[in-house]
Amino acid sequence: MRKTKCAGCGRQAPSFEIVEYGSTEAGFKRLCRRCFNREAATAAGLDSFEHVEFDRIRLKDADEKFHEFHFTTFLFGTGVALDAFELRNGNPGGYRFQVIAEPDEDPLAMLGRLIAKIQRALAVKHLEDGEYGLQIGQAGVVRGLIDWDAAQDGRLPLLVIDGREISWDDFGRCLMTFEGAQFKLQIGDKSEEL
Repeated sequence: MRKTKCAGCGRQAPSFEIVEYGSTEAGFKRLCRRCFNREAATAAGLDSFEHVEFDRIRLKDADEKFHEFHFTTFLFGTGVALDAFELRNGNPGGYRFQVIAEPDEDPLAMLGRLIAKIQRALAVKHLEDGEYGLQIGQAGVVRGLIDWDAAQDGRLPLLVIDGREISWDDFGRCLMTFEGAQFKLQIGDKSEEL
């Protein structure tokens, strides 16, 4: 896992916890989430904002497989985001979830909402490994995350479904079993529940 030194507290933090903060005029500095949130709260006059760090947790999916989730808190102008994610090669990958709240919301209440959201998602399996390879499950519904596919230089998306990275070509093959059928594509912010 790559680490970067925080310009605020001097701590070596995982790169996914680092934020480039500043302006063209004043310059930029790399801050860990705690230091960034402190500066953002001060700038916004949110004296009561409390940056909370949560320990990672392990939850089971529909196949009884454990998934370990890490958390980050990010204060932005009008709200605070709490993210949960798995790590793949030291970077966020696999399942990723987010809830957004007002800066003064109880952090434990946010965590409770986020864990409930994760549990609902883990309880559903959208893809199955069948005799013809990867297939869409009987419900005919697929939920996931659109991500960057470095192998395609960004020309095609990489989908994360059931915590698995699925190439655009592989997903296209999954769709071929539904040739002639209608479909509905709905896209939402990662903080929304579809």
